Amino acid sequence: MDYRTAGVDIEAGNEVVRRVKRLLRGRTQRPEVVGGIGDFAGGFRWDKPGVLLAGADGVGTKILLAQALHRYDTIGIDLVAMNVNDVLASGGEPLFFLDYLAVGRVDPDRLESVLAGVVAGCEEAGCALLGGETAEMPDVYGPEGMDLAGFAVGRNVWVRPRAPEPGDLVIGLASSGYHANGFSLIRAIVQAARLDLGAVYPESGEQEPLGVVLLRPTKIYVRTVQPLLAGGQVVGMAHITGGGLEENLPRALPDGLGLELDPQAWSVPQLMRWMQRLGEVSDAEMRRTFNLGIGFALLVPREAAASVLQSVQASGCAAWTIGRVVAERGVHWR
Repeated sequence: MDYRTAGVDIEAGNEVVRRVKRLLRGRTQRPEVVGGIGDFAGGFRWDKPGVLLAGADGVGTKILLAQALHRYDTIGIDLVAMNVNDVLASGGEPLFFLDYLAVGRVDPDRLESVLAGVVAGCEEAGCALLGGETAEMPDVYGPEGMDLAGFAVGRNVWVRPRAPEPGDLVIGLASSGYHANGFSLIRAIVQAARLDLGAVYPESGEQEPLGVVLLRPTKIYVRTVQPLLAGGQVVGMAHITGGGLEENLPRALPDGLGLELDPQAWSVPQLMRWMQRLGEVSDAEMRRTFNLGIGFALLVPREAAASVLQSVQASGCAAWTIGRVVAERGVHWR
């Protein structure tokens, strides 16, 4: 017997490493990086004062949709985005990223597609892809099985001018779709409504096949938000992930405060409303499961709101004033 007959192809794994090196070619290089892909550990030179921030996340069951469609070119962007947006929400500039890919069988073409997305995401976020791991585990995953995890480290670049207080406004930044949350429910709706992932449904408001629409990658907000952090105009931030606006926005507040949100201030994407009707999903369930078209939020003093809103929109990201901080705990919908 040998390792290959037991289900692990070492040469296929080595081929993935070679392809990653070709994909990188300096695209995510930062001056602090020491060494390169293939070392036992990634090196990052650091002699600056301040706080480092770290986050870990995955893409959840969105990976099953990618598997069903045999399309892996966007899921790597999701992986980076879910991590760097979390670091950003804590005031961090992403410095470097590492990935972990667990598969039942190493297919170099499939993994190259995933990792091309990881490289593109790191490039968009301005962070180095410092390394990663591909684990072939045929007895844990089926032949086509896969799971992804990512780890981002950043440096704190945000000096919060003060804590949020009643009267501050909430600016919501547009999402690119469902991002990488709620896909267990999305897949259940697709199955129950017998939707064809390869079909175009005009009633959804989209002109591309449903599967392509659902696989749109999570938006990376680093280039939009980071320039705002040095101006003293932002007093709180939230990345709208699992739990939606109701669970993530309060994480940016001191104890005892809450939020009043105006659902008329922005338009929930037609796709989400269409799928809500198909699945007979309640408004309460939608609010605690999906981002409803808001992927990131900024808390700003009232007098700074117009300037911040203008800056966000000038970066090419749609945004709206969607609510305000109040003295009553919880999230209250007008």
